[in-house]
Amino acid sequence: MKLASNWTDYELLEMKNGMKKERWGKYILVRPDPQIIWDNDNGFGSYDAIYHRSNKGGGHWEYKHKLDDNWQIKYKDLIFNIKPMSFKHTGLFPEQAVNWDYMIDKIKNSKRDIKVLNLFAYTGGATVACLYAGASVCHVDSSKGMVSWAKENVNSSRLSDRSVRYIVDDVVKFVEREIRRGNKYDAIIMDPPSYGRGANGEVWNIETDLFKLVKLCTEVLSDDPLFFLINSYTTGLSPKVLENILKITIKNKGTVTSGEVGLPLKNSDIILPCGIYGRWEK
Repeated sequence: MKLASNWTDYELLEMKNGMKKERWGKYILVRPDPQIIWDNDNGFGSYDAIYHRSNKGGGHWEYKHKLDDNWQIKYKDLIFNIKPMSFKHTGLFPEQAVNWDYMIDKIKNSKRDIKVLNLFAYTGGATVACLYAGASVCHVDSSKGMVSWAKENVNSSRLSDRSVRYIVDDVVKFVEREIRRGNKYDAIIMDPPSYGRGANGEVWNIETDLFKLVKLCTEVLSDDPLFFLINSYTTGLSPKVLENILKITIKNKGTVTSGEVGLPLKNSDIILPCGIYGRWEK
């Protein structure tokens, strides 16, 4: 398992009773996590806000102290804007720092211009990392709000002068158009949801659509690709599934690996598993 252990502005402080207590910069938040299935009778002590799930779906935040509407946290030289969202999220997945480090290293060491396609790009953690490393990025997400948030993160990281395209669209339709246009990319990143809808209501199901999308994306890979990275948070999906998909679809010579990403609990050897990845690289 690859651990995101190089944070200073984020810490995983406690885990129990299906909840995790985290420090996000100057605020302490408590949120649900499905991987935390052990119990403890002790409470969480002091915190600024807690997210309560509803039996009917969704949930709400309870604020013990007033929070800023949004605030910033820093990972090395990257700066991200954080705010509590309606479904427990904060706009950033801190465990993805392991992939940001990987992308930055690969791009910087390539010694050439790299074009990156970031699909299901959310608030742009990977986009910021790749721009910082010197790549040009095409950022694609079906949510206009998430794309706007990604622009804010790029601007906060002082990377707005870098080469980036922001696209609000269904990723499958966008890739199909890129194939027709003859556009190519040296690196592809995707973070597909288990289920979702595109910009015009297109239905996405990872079990039936992921393989077809990865296969489609191989048609926009350059003749000398650098890497292809798939992230997933889908419960029950093995990392080997992502590895198998990449082995089947990518015909270029390279190395395929897969595994888990996680967060270390402060002052402990306990690890919170946070998702899986599959990676093809030259």
